[in-house]
Amino acid sequence: MASKASAVWTGSLKEGKGTISTATGVLKDANYSFATRFEGDATGTTPEELIAAAHAGCFSMALGAQLGEAGLKPTKIETHAAVSLGKVEGGFAITRIALTTTASVPGALPEVFAKAAAEAKAGCPISKLFANNTEILLDAKLV
Repeated sequence: MASKASAVWTGSLKEGKGTISTATGVLKDANYSFATRFEGDATGTTPEELIAAAHAGCFSMALGAQLGEAGLKPTKIETHAAVSLGKVEGGFAITRIALTTTASVPGALPEVFAKAAAEAKAGCPISKLFANNTEILLDAKLV
């Protein structure tokens, strides 16, 4: 299975603008620009925001799978991801991803939950994508 998306960009880096769309139509012509990416303009998205959404979703699913393998059924897993873009030698790179998760898991022991969260972090495909070149932090709590 291949997930598909497209981007259209017009103009130079600072003066240009673009749109991002997904094949499913969930995103359709979502605006992005230099200002949204580097200056904090809130009128569009950024590639890093989309990575954050993907990582939060991927990790939550992976944690649900790990908990299920441990015989536990979570009632809610909520994950927030913060993707940091930083200046490095040769340009910019994603330098850190911080995952913050809270989960309601009836009957879960803290050590079982912690093990499931660590395994989800290691096994999530988005985590694997960044594992060798980006710091990935995890703060996972039972609620």
